[in-house]
Amino acid sequence: MSRDVILQKLREEGYRITNQRRLIIDTILANDCSCCKEIYYQVHKKDPDMGVATVYRMIKTLEEIGVLDRKIVLRDVCCREVE
Repeated sequence: MSRDVILQKLREEGYRITNQRRLIIDTILANDCSCCKEIYYQVHKKDPDMGVATVYRMIKTLEEIGVLDRKIVLRDVCCREVE
């Protein structure tokens, strides 16, 4: 799934598209992270002001809108197609 599709789905669900959300999405799509903390560490390198709670909330939001499934993910963060 592409960044643009994910951002469009967020817009459709009424979420604002912030720089932090873009950074988290880009990190997920660009890296092989095995958990939320790894995503946080990657994001924190680029934005030291971002907190771990922000990353966890965004991961939860991506799950709720159907573009990410943490239950499937063991070693890689996998995005699935929006139905």
